[in-house]
Amino acid sequence: MQSIGFLVYPGFHLLSLGALSTFEFANRATPEPAYEVVPLSVAGGPVPSSIGVCIDTIEFGQCSFDTLIVSGSLTVLPPPPELIDRLRDAPDMYRRVVSACTGAFVLAEAGLLDGRRATTHWFYARELAARYPKIKVDEDRIFITDGPIWTSAGASAAIDLTIALVEQDLGVEVARSVARKLVMYHRRPGGQSQFSELLDIVPKSDRIQRTLAYARRNLQTELSVTQLAKIANLSPRQFSRSFQTETGQPPAKVIERMRVEAARLMMEQSRHPIEVIARQTGFEDRERMRRAFLRAFGQPPQAIRRSGRLDHIDVAESAVEA
Repeated sequence: MQSIGFLVYPGFHLLSLGALSTFEFANRATPEPAYEVVPLSVAGGPVPSSIGVCIDTIEFGQCSFDTLIVSGSLTVLPPPPELIDRLRDAPDMYRRVVSACTGAFVLAEAGLLDGRRATTHWFYARELAARYPKIKVDEDRIFITDGPIWTSAGASAAIDLTIALVEQDLGVEVARSVARKLVMYHRRPGGQSQFSELLDIVPKSDRIQRTLAYARRNLQTELSVTQLAKIANLSPRQFSRSFQTETGQPPAKVIERMRVEAARLMMEQSRHPIEVIARQTGFEDRERMRRAFLRAFGQPPQAIRRSGRLDHIDVAESAVEA
């Protein structure tokens, strides 16, 4: 049985506890329980969360663990100095050291992320990079594995990370069973984007909503203003004006962003050649897609795909080393 130490401190985010359900369901998916989870804190005893709910803990340092998980908080809280002192040697003591959400700041303060790739909640990623310039912060990743150190984005992304831990320990089938019981996609890849900018586009009228839905279903076709205007039952001029008013962006920009996000998702979840992805998402050729990716992400498609593969390789190599 593998022991999981879950380290909390006053003001920790209660949602961080949700990631522990992964291990609970993994225990139910195996003939014998595979995990033991132990709540920890610097001094032991009850520790209040950010909403006031307390959990009982034992003193950090009293037991040895296979994996140590550091919880996150709603805001970046100064970690207790004694906690940082005890964490400095963590990579030598535990097979894996994991942070959930802003728990990355705790690992960073202990120097565990220096020279490593890491992520955290997108809202705090730039602050993490500014405070700790030795860290290679990627603000647009669900989770990142760099050697024995695992970091995740917002608290819900810690569930994706813990499913990856289970997959590394117990195999794909057990991880898939756990994900189904958690009513989740099997596991979002670590390299997947944390959020979609298109979620911020909420048109008010049924006409523009209908047009966007049509565009999403037909990205591989030509989506001209004239064609989209017909879907909205407006003249091209009326359509362009209404679309800009309701979304804050011109139709061409939104359609390009839809295609970029669809292409990125295909790169993360398939092995299709970039030329095929470009055609299937309406870019016609890889050069047009390359220019769109540079505008959206500042990187070409090959770099985005390489980054996603690196996350996968890191997870696989960690499993081999273990």
